[in-house]
Amino acid sequence: MIVWFTGRPAAGKTTVATAVVERLQAQGRSAQLLDGDVLRREISQDLGFSRADRDEQVRRAAMAARALADTGVVAVVALVSPFREARAHARALCAPHAFLEVYVDAPLDVAEARDPKGLYRRARRGEIAEFTGIDSPYETPESPDLRLDAAALPPASLTDEVMQRLR
Repeated sequence: MIVWFTGRPAAGKTTVATAVVERLQAQGRSAQLLDGDVLRREISQDLGFSRADRDEQVRRAAMAARALADTGVVAVVALVSPFREARAHARALCAPHAFLEVYVDAPLDVAEARDPKGLYRRARRGEIAEFTGIDSPYETPESPDLRLDAAALPPASLTDEVMQRLR
């Protein structure tokens, strides 16, 4: 199975995805996190933030997730993946495995207020080009398998929602 977390930067994707992996492992399930920031540093160093590069990042993450799922590991992906078409392509690439798209919904003002890495501030000052939510769009999923209200609920409650859905 692949659990694909999508949402704006600083929405809480990695926080919830990490907790899901920990809970799955505590249940004796083999699970692995594929985090967008880590993937950028390791297998996607050659990519920028153009639409084509973002789509390639999603493709690479999907291929890695499928490879994990092929071996019986639950692949948990935390990746902005801002474009609907790329997310649909990821789902198709991961077939025949079950694919759960989880939209971590944090409005722009909430994500900006969190901003643990200072990325929104830097983007607003013009230091980061093509930043999702500022000068590059985030296309909200039209019908995600699960929508998490990250503005209203704490990470533990969001994790509970995902785990309930996985049961």
